[in-house]
Amino acid sequence: MSTTPIQYEDVPLNRFHIRVAAAGSGGQFSDGFVLGIIGIVITSATNALNLTPLLIGMLGAATLVGLFLGAIITGPIADRIGRSTIFRFDMLIIACLSLSQFFVQESWQLLIARLLIGLMLGADYVVSKTLVTEHAPRHFRGRLLSLMAVAWAAGYVFAYLVGFLISHIDGESWRYMLIASAIPELLVFSVRLGVPESPLWLVRHGRAEDAAAVVRKVVGADVAPPAADMSGSSERTQSRYRVLFSAQHRRRTVVGVVFYVCQVIPYFALGTFSPLVMESLGVTNSLAGGALYNIFLLTGAILGMVIVDRLSRRSFLISTFFTGAVFLTALVLLAPVSPILAVVLFACFALVLAAAANLEFIYPPELFPTEVRASGLGIVTAGSRIGSAASTFLLPLIVAGAGINTALFSCVGILLIGGIVCYLWAPETAKESIADLDKKAGDSFSNTSVSGSR
Repeated sequence: MSTTPIQYEDVPLNRFHIRVAAAGSGGQFSDGFVLGIIGIVITSATNALNLTPLLIGMLGAATLVGLFLGAIITGPIADRIGRSTIFRFDMLIIACLSLSQFFVQESWQLLIARLLIGLMLGADYVVSKTLVTEHAPRHFRGRLLSLMAVAWAAGYVFAYLVGFLISHIDGESWRYMLIASAIPELLVFSVRLGVPESPLWLVRHGRAEDAAAVVRKVVGADVAPPAADMSGSSERTQSRYRVLFSAQHRRRTVVGVVFYVCQVIPYFALGTFSPLVMESLGVTNSLAGGALYNIFLLTGAILGMVIVDRLSRRSFLISTFFTGAVFLTALVLLAPVSPILAVVLFACFALVLAAAANLEFIYPPELFPTEVRASGLGIVTAGSRIGSAASTFLLPLIVAGAGINTALFSCVGILLIGGIVCYLWAPETAKESIADLDKKAGDSFSNTSVSGSR
């Protein structure tokens, strides 16, 4: 009696899936650490590097600019050559760049190092989310990708705590803050060695036997490797961006960019300069207030992981945008009443924003089919980094020139835009199969190729 083999997306969770999720999450921890440490480094190195408000903004934004370039460049490359090679070795390169920061003597040297680190982080953002998505069982996909969000928040918070402790060391403590991230990066590099290529990518590039071998190795011989329609594959390699902005996928691409941009602008602007924000709101111990903000970021990320599969993607997106806007508005209006109340409201805002950040790891990979998933993530990540780099650059200048209330109300406006766009256009993806999404995309590729050849 024959039985229908289990599909790769529907296998039970096993050690391999946990390993891939841990490897991806370790990278996100490192990414969060690298991005989180710069805020307290700037505070410690202001005199040593003669940092002006302009240079502070540039250093805060440098890694994010690199992220933009790395994501937009890596997306199409990962769709053409695969995800696993980049996934295995990018952490080693980032570790070497992190160590090089110890030797900088002038601000422009640190600026270049941060830009190059950001370039590699952009590559990791794309391949980590893509590879974990394509290996994860459908019913565990949300939780496994949420681990990456928790790890990112943990790295971001841990960077702040490490920086706070190291800041009490005599001498140029900021140098040790900068190189501390190399330790987790080297550990993650060792875990990633041997992680195989995505079977979904392999079959869509004519390597069905390799895909079957990967499936047999990681989940067993009774599991069917992914199937793919290879018709028109030669045209597909030339039309990825055209497909992403075709009539069928345009709305998903726009929603992915807008939701991501509207989340990361307040996240990075307020998170990177949380001591500055606390000081501007009249909180005397600004570092302690900033530490509480970062602890709530981690708590919110864990909360988001717990509830992400209990809510629809749409309701989670929309509700967190509007709730965050309410908390931030209350912060502006009620901060003069009490510094303690200001810290509490700022922490509550961090909790909501960090919970919503889980969707930055889950939702974009679910929006795009396998053929253009890395390219789609590249566009979404790049777009978000334009916004976050601009906001990180502008926030200290806005606070200095127009005051903290103007900066905070600007973030409220961004959150409201994100909530409205998601309410109007965001699709529900929680129960959508990647195989079904790939199948639906087949006609779009074919139609795009035909129209492009006329």
